[in-house]
Amino acid sequence: MPRSNITIRDVAHQAGVSHQTVSRVINGSDQVRPDTRKKVEAAIRDLGYMPNAIARSMARGRTYTLACLSPNLTDYTFAKYIEGAEAAARKKDYFVISASIPDEESFEITINQLVKSRRTEGLLLCNPFVEFRNRVLPTDVPIVFIGCSPESKKISSVTLDDFDVGYRAAEHLLTLHHKKIAMVTGPLNEKPTRERIEGFRSALKDYGVNLREHFIISGDWTASSGYQGLGNLLSGHETPTAIFAQNDRMAIGVLRKARESNISVPDQLSVIGVDDMPLSSYFDPPLTTMRQDMAKLGQIAAEMLIDIISNKITEVMHPTIKATLLNRKSTGPL
Repeated sequence: MPRSNITIRDVAHQAGVSHQTVSRVINGSDQVRPDTRKKVEAAIRDLGYMPNAIARSMARGRTYTLACLSPNLTDYTFAKYIEGAEAAARKKDYFVISASIPDEESFEITINQLVKSRRTEGLLLCNPFVEFRNRVLPTDVPIVFIGCSPESKKISSVTLDDFDVGYRAAEHLLTLHHKKIAMVTGPLNEKPTRERIEGFRSALKDYGVNLREHFIISGDWTASSGYQGLGNLLSGHETPTAIFAQNDRMAIGVLRKARESNISVPDQLSVIGVDDMPLSSYFDPPLTTMRQDMAKLGQIAAEMLIDIISNKITEVMHPTIKATLLNRKSTGPL
């Protein structure tokens, strides 16, 4: 018999139980004896029975669906968050629907569509830094932030340890004996940017190196802002020997401007980024970077959200993961 034609009654007949008992096993009821549960589970495996997800959802009054919202669906970081979340959710028989929320209007509309219609049991929010998004968050559905900490102390999050990222990126350059170290930051209104700055400052202080405030250049995560950032530094009265770009895209812009300016990397200028985006190891020279495991962040966030939905987690949590230094060819001793 084709697997698609196998019904719950076929499983019941194979296991020698009622179809109601099979239904209880499928739905995780604790009102089934262990030996009976084993017989039903064996019959399900032998017959290759696949429970009807829609029917199960209707019976339980649940959707088993999570929604993952991000500013866009094309950015590598957001895509990896979603990839990790989907993989983790599938293992627990949940589905993830993804939507882009580039502006205030679309964010509020999407939230209302998903939550008020009960299409989702929980929200995963990627990179929700803009203040208005925090103001319109629903209070009647579990939420986990990915990539940054929420303003509300009642919402859980999973983030990179951004202070550690800034500290160890600076420390890497300091151990190469650089003292004129510049930094191209992300937008200053974003918490990861500020925490990476604090880590950077702390490392310089610990190593007894003076921070040159004019060496801190504000960027916006794009390659063009890294390019312009190095241009601004070269037009000043003092030139750095090393640059910490707070993401790989800005580091690419720095490398491009250095090449156009006939500055040898790493002989005259060391450059370190953050992320380990695709092809970063194929740049010329290959980019030294602080690798963040974006898929793992998404995985942990989805697992947390499902545990919150299932009441396995009742307290607010804010776990962080460490980045890994990948020492390639764009940094070298002074």
